[in-house]
Amino acid sequence: MGSGSSKPRITAQDRAILDLKLQRDRLKQYQKKLNQVLARETEIAKAHLERQDKRRALLALRKKKYQEQLLHQTEEQIGNLETMTQTIEFSLVERDVLKGLARGNQVLKELHREMSLENVEKLVEETADALAYQEEVEVMLSGKISTEEEATLERELDRLAAEAMSTEAVDTRPVRLPQLPDAPSHQPLPVKATKVVGADDAQRVHDLESTSASRKRVPLAAE
Repeated sequence: MGSGSSKPRITAQDRAILDLKLQRDRLKQYQKKLNQVLARETEIAKAHLERQDKRRALLALRKKKYQEQLLHQTEEQIGNLETMTQTIEFSLVERDVLKGLARGNQVLKELHREMSLENVEKLVEETADALAYQEEVEVMLSGKISTEEEATLERELDRLAAEAMSTEAVDTRPVRLPQLPDAPSHQPLPVKATKVVGADDAQRVHDLESTSASRKRVPLAAE
């Protein structure tokens, strides 16, 4: 009897390619959810600016920037690892790929934590729990935003403030009504009353006209 065909052996390279595909799929899911979070954080920054609370407005923008960095770093790393797994000499880069996969899983966990809309709302609330969370975020972000990025966030804050002022100016602009004609300075003339002719009056007028016509037709008697 001939021996059955053996199943192809799954290599470390095959497993790495599969893990990278799973990471990319998770990243795409997280991107969709995080886009809602990023949009909400921008709204929160605007709300704090309306209250003249620049510190907390900047905190919302810092958190947004941090999340954008996580997305970019994860996508870039997955792309690099995908390139490495396609190399013929995979054994030479296998250790680096495995380290990269581990790091990718860790970053994805961080991204998952950042997707909570409930936590985002704490950036605008005034409760004790919300204020404690805001302090925690400030500590967590310290050192993770470069000086250059801080300057960029300051410019974005100024732009949002300018947009808010422009919108407010448009909303409070008085509405120009159409020019109406001047009221007449003279008193209006009295309206003459018009006599309404009834049916009886009309009949009398008709009789008079008939009598007058008859008199004109009668010849004068000779003297």
